[in-house]
Amino acid sequence: MDAANLHTCYHCGLPIKDGESFTVTVLNETRNMCCPGCQAVAEAIVNNGLEDYYRFRTQFADKGDEKLTETLDSLQAYDHAEIQQEFVVDDGTQKQIQLTIEGISCAACGWLIEKQLLKTPGIKRIAVNVSARRATVNWNDSELKLSEIIRKLEFIGYHALPFQADEHEASFLRESRSFLKRIGLSGLMTMQVMMLAIGLYFGIFGSIDDVTKRFFHWVSLLLTTPVVLYSGFTFYRSAVNSLKLRTLNMDISVSIAIWGTYLASAWGTISNSGEIYFESVCMFIFLLLISRFLEHRARHQASLISANMFKYIPLTATQVDENNKQTSVLAKHLLPGQTILVKPGETFPVDGVVKSGSGNVDESMLTGESEPIQKNIHSQVYGGTINVNGSFVIEVMNELKLSLVNKILRLQELALSDKPKAAVYADTASRYFIIIVLIITLLSYIAWWMYQPDRAFWVAISILVATCPCALSLATPSALTSAIAKLNQYGLLVKRANVIDVIPEITTVIFDKTGTLTQGHFSISNIEIFNGYSESFAIELAAGIEQYSQHPIAKAFSQNSAASVEQVSTVPGKGLQGLYQEKAVRIGNLDILSVQLPSCVDLDDARIYLQWGNDLVAAFTVKDVIKTDAKQLVSKLSNKNLVMLSGDAEKNATSVAASLGITNVLFRKSPEQKLAYIQGLQSQGTKVLMVGDGINDAPVLAGADVSIAVGDASDMAKRSADIIMLTPKLENIDVAISMAIKVRAKIKQNMAWAIGYNALILPLAVAGYLTPWMAVVGMSLSSIVVVVNSVRLLR
Repeated sequence: MDAANLHTCYHCGLPIKDGESFTVTVLNETRNMCCPGCQAVAEAIVNNGLEDYYRFRTQFADKGDEKLTETLDSLQAYDHAEIQQEFVVDDGTQKQIQLTIEGISCAACGWLIEKQLLKTPGIKRIAVNVSARRATVNWNDSELKLSEIIRKLEFIGYHALPFQADEHEASFLRESRSFLKRIGLSGLMTMQVMMLAIGLYFGIFGSIDDVTKRFFHWVSLLLTTPVVLYSGFTFYRSAVNSLKLRTLNMDISVSIAIWGTYLASAWGTISNSGEIYFESVCMFIFLLLISRFLEHRARHQASLISANMFKYIPLTATQVDENNKQTSVLAKHLLPGQTILVKPGETFPVDGVVKSGSGNVDESMLTGESEPIQKNIHSQVYGGTINVNGSFVIEVMNELKLSLVNKILRLQELALSDKPKAAVYADTASRYFIIIVLIITLLSYIAWWMYQPDRAFWVAISILVATCPCALSLATPSALTSAIAKLNQYGLLVKRANVIDVIPEITTVIFDKTGTLTQGHFSISNIEIFNGYSESFAIELAAGIEQYSQHPIAKAFSQNSAASVEQVSTVPGKGLQGLYQEKAVRIGNLDILSVQLPSCVDLDDARIYLQWGNDLVAAFTVKDVIKTDAKQLVSKLSNKNLVMLSGDAEKNATSVAASLGITNVLFRKSPEQKLAYIQGLQSQGTKVLMVGDGINDAPVLAGADVSIAVGDASDMAKRSADIIMLTPKLENIDVAISMAIKVRAKIKQNMAWAIGYNALILPLAVAGYLTPWMAVVGMSLSSIVVVVNSVRLLR
């Protein structure tokens, strides 16, 4: 055991008080700890086989909790349902929470947290964002309590608190401030050092003696040192972490170039011999930080657009009780079923359904559409949208944490965590490129050493600087994040960023009919009654069973009084069945019926049939209206194979298809048959885009190569889709396809520029035609060109 370990805590690095002795065996050596908290954390890490944390870490951990027992007891409060209401999302099968984790200092911390929690029964998923110091945890509450999850983190030295979505933008601003401090310091010092260097190089100061020149070199050394130590620290930390994890990244060559140039110039200043390139060091760090900052802004653009939505949510709401008494309450405390009043000009605090009132609502913060939308009784409204005129009484539909704005935040963060194939290929290419460059640099150094030793070192530095693969690594992510941000402005929520890779390869577009190409607002146009039943009885019985359905046709019966039908279940592709007055009730197409139809009945498979017991009660004819922009969309996609895949009857499906110009129509298809059809196309190498809205479309949406759920889609369809349309405008589907094609073009342009630049600059650098400052300018400009080219997608 070394002497330092005897007096400082191995876990947190703080001094150990005299007379206190806490030890743990770590990495086969006895290590001293300063308190029971650090001892408990270290023992938990060792006992779980995670000792490599201490081998990989770049900083000491936070001090353990000296009152660990009291802290752990207090965590049980997080298990109360009342406390969890605000920040835990429960989908019925598992719970999800975002935690802000204090004490994360490096990639090893994220590795340690993920490894520790994934070994815990009940944890279904854990994703740690090291830069944001945040973790998303999915768990089964029947197997594991929230307090136990936080307890696990406490035992390995991290303090966790529930993350609040409205802090997202603040976190981004803190990161930006850190960037700007480093950029500001390096920029200020670069100007001073460049002024001295230009004066020396071009004789601006006139004829100066050697003593004055040496003084200028010492001043340059003094000004450059804080730039290297502070502004460039982020590059060295990344390079060290990369080496510890036995991989290579671009910051390795960057760090070698910075320190090589700095130390060589420092030695030249001290020894008063050799080349001095302090201005190149400062400019290299300054321009590289600028390109990283631009990339940082581009990468966060999509999430910032979503996060900014949350700032529109008002803090308070006007709650109305059963006595019509108005009370001001916090919006985050509103519960489903409660009633609130929203006056003209106010912002809706939560999602809800209009109980009374009518007027126009500005939903531009969600859909990007500036035209206000008319809202009446039974219309849905969303938190963050603005009541332009009229007064609304709203029944709360979702808690604030389950509002559409919060769903967008969660889904957008999930999309940005995905890594498309192009990004994976670029990362792989960057690693191989770095290896090749390091080899070429070494060989060039040896060759120049044999030919002209005094230039060998500076040629090697120029190669490292000029060929830094920043532009190559930025080519894909900068374009993707800009595209996702732009699609968000059109009301298109991308759940998986890698679908943008697939969309340009789509050759077949498949549409559901009802609710997708048609408005899904059905009305009953005709009723035929059988077996002596009354029309009112038929409508009430149909309304009683249809109230359990999410299919758009069910809305045709929603305005009528309903019979008390029980034990209702869905028969996929056929209809519904239930029980009324101890007799079976069936409603749907001809396949749902279990009775023999009399010969006088018109067997029209476009009608909805109602059966009660052994009697056919009625046949309903319903009508729907085609969406106004459906034909325009079909026209724009005429270069693709268009298919209508519907569960509706032949008569209805072919009529809609004919009016839109779709020649390939498949009707009366069950969800299983729809999925089988898509899988058949895929087996032939066809890339399929599916557009749907209903609960029956969920398996098909999940099975397609790319799927889009239209604005009024069911929750199940939205969970299965890759892209969710927040606006009912079908023409935005063409926007998504066009944007994906533009992104692919931008990525190709960026990759061509990055590869072309390196192919051109590498021979020049090897041949010795570039000085370090020329290499710095070329490398930085190549990165900035890539970022600016990608940001053009936001226009």
